[in-house]
Amino acid sequence: MSVIYILLAISLVVAIIFFVAFIVSVKQGQYDDSYTPSVRMLFEDELVKPVKETGNAVKSKE
Repeated sequence: MSVIYILLAISLVVAIIFFVAFIVSVKQGQYDDSYTPSVRMLFEDELVKPVKETGNAVKSKE
């Protein structure tokens, strides 16, 4: 039974270490995307098809 307590304590320490490492890497800008905004204008936007009006009722997509 004491092995469970030891494993629980070790797993909590490892989880805290990984959490602290994640927070530090986010604060240092490790996950900032500096490439995509510079090439976003090169990608084509999706074309929006005009809605055809039939009679008095206008159909809209919801």
